[in-house]
Amino acid sequence: MLTHARGRRLRTGLSAAALTAAALGGLLQPAQAAGNPDPAGDHPHHENRLQQQLEQLVGQDDGPPGAIALLTRGDRTEVYTAGVGDIGTGRPPHPDDHMRIASIAKAFSGAVALTLVDQGKLSLDDTIGERLPDQPAAWHAVTLRQLLQHTSGLPEFSADPTFREILAADPRHVFDPRGLLDFVAGEPLLFRPGSLYQYSNSDNIAVALMTEAATGRPYEALLKELVYRPLGLRRTSLPLGYRLPQPYLHGYDVAPPAEPQDVSEVLGTSGVWASGGIVSTPRELGAFIRGYGGPGLLSEKTRKEQLTFIPGGSSEPAGPGTNAVGLAIFQYTTRCGVLYGHTGNFPGYTQLAATTPDGTRSLTFSINTQTSKDNKPALLARLRTVQENFACALLKEH
Repeated sequence: MLTHARGRRLRTGLSAAALTAAALGGLLQPAQAAGNPDPAGDHPHHENRLQQQLEQLVGQDDGPPGAIALLTRGDRTEVYTAGVGDIGTGRPPHPDDHMRIASIAKAFSGAVALTLVDQGKLSLDDTIGERLPDQPAAWHAVTLRQLLQHTSGLPEFSADPTFREILAADPRHVFDPRGLLDFVAGEPLLFRPGSLYQYSNSDNIAVALMTEAATGRPYEALLKELVYRPLGLRRTSLPLGYRLPQPYLHGYDVAPPAEPQDVSEVLGTSGVWASGGIVSTPRELGAFIRGYGGPGLLSEKTRKEQLTFIPGGSSEPAGPGTNAVGLAIFQYTTRCGVLYGHTGNFPGYTQLAATTPDGTRSLTFSINTQTSKDNKPALLARLRTVQENFACALLKEH
């Protein structure tokens, strides 16, 4: 299967319109495993089964060229890889490869906002009207809690026809990220705040703007001070352009029978910003989710608010098991137990980061093609099955 993946040639001419549709659909919406214990060790059958499932996922015609999963328990990390992180060179995915984490960026904006709540600089009951009075009056009653919970009713800026036209004409267009909500400023709320759950990119743009208003500091600076530094993240960033730091996990558009196309740097990220623009690595993504989903980053009081879950709210794409929504975090109830985390997808990438509630164990699972309920739902179903099996391996006592 790996030979097949390496042998794929890149196709050319992916249309801007097709790329835009993929982008907005996702944002709305036998090699031995590297680092594995020796097969003669304590759990050879369990490890071989996980490795086989990863290779089967990569080996499917519409599957990703490569996949990498990290299972971390305390100070020990098992790394599973299949396929390639770069078709051109045949290089396998690596734990320190940079990659687009897509909507897991929403958890980062949650981490900033909830840390400011801990510091008394923001309240979950603060409203858009109080913190962002220049935003439309119709939105003024929406609270920070509702934004973090995706129950705000804010109209979706990334569905706006003008926004889509700009992106289709120039996928690398540099937007003013602080003006993204202007695309829907003339639109009413989609529903009464707090009455429904609807996953939205607009919510996390508003969250980031509220953190800036509360502190007078750029969101990027708040990320560094409140998230990167406390959690020891040195390879995580929020760029506005289209380039990725080297080395990076290449992302591909896979649409058989055509050959995969490298879309890693086709799109700029200024049009997603706090809702989907962060670049990180598998290793650092694990460190982040253990800190944010575990007890390490927030006070007990704020964490209790963060982990008050509403049944039925799922991340995009849905994570393993049964999903429920908290404040910029999701609960994944698998057949083997509960994890907290977030998912994301962006052209070329589909991501999962999850942790045990005590923050001592984590799973990151990255593939280098996009899948969601609207884009390759069959692949997503297979992916979620494999993710749940990895989650069960994580939750098993060692």
